[in-house]
Amino acid sequence: MPDITGVTQRKPGSKKTAKGRKKRKSSINYARIYDHLTKLQKDVLGEVANISMGNSATTLSMMLNHPVNITAPNVEVILRSDALEGYEGTCTFVQIHYIKGLSGSNVFVLKDADMLCILDMMMGGEGKVDPAATELNEMHMSAASEAMNQMMGTSATSMSSMLATTVDISTPSLSRIDVDSVKTFDRMFHSPLDYFVRITFRLVIDERIESTMIQLYPIQFAVDMCRLFRKKKLDKKETVVISNEQG
Repeated sequence: MPDITGVTQRKPGSKKTAKGRKKRKSSINYARIYDHLTKLQKDVLGEVANISMGNSATTLSMMLNHPVNITAPNVEVILRSDALEGYEGTCTFVQIHYIKGLSGSNVFVLKDADMLCILDMMMGGEGKVDPAATELNEMHMSAASEAMNQMMGTSATSMSSMLATTVDISTPSLSRIDVDSVKTFDRMFHSPLDYFVRITFRLVIDERIESTMIQLYPIQFAVDMCRLFRKKKLDKKETVVISNEQG
């Protein structure tokens, strides 16, 4: 598939076929620039996610005093309506807004039971939670906000290094959402695009938690991130060439 980054899209409209007849517009919006990612772009996103979340896992491990392992991410492009596939009931959403370096926001989704186990370990427990007790109270949410703030701060620092630009984030915003409430999810993103990037991680915490965590953001945000990453690579190559010539 050719690299579509930076391609100017022709505005959709009626056009004549070879027989001179007008072709009616399709109701399926399949011709947008940001409907797909190239393999290279997916590899870049995977590398950024792997390093940034790997460092976040180290931060979480220090907070819990338990080993935390996040496996290599799986990157895919999905329809907005399929973003929460595999989740059910009520989940915890952690939304991060980028205020410098990148423009946009993304969310992390964690199952309530896993969040409760993590919070129990933060408070010195063994991470054993009654399966029936899946309600997060105000104290839980406050502790979770602090944990995610430290983790995402580490992630932003990693991204700053990888993208060669300062990346600052807002304080993470936590909310509870019913997976079936698609309208609530839609309101979390100010994007007209129907396609999103979903990055799936397997989260393992000291054999106490083995679960899946997903990261979601609009596909245009992903393309912008890839552009910055590739720009840094090109700048680095040019610096090496100049240094060699001067040497």
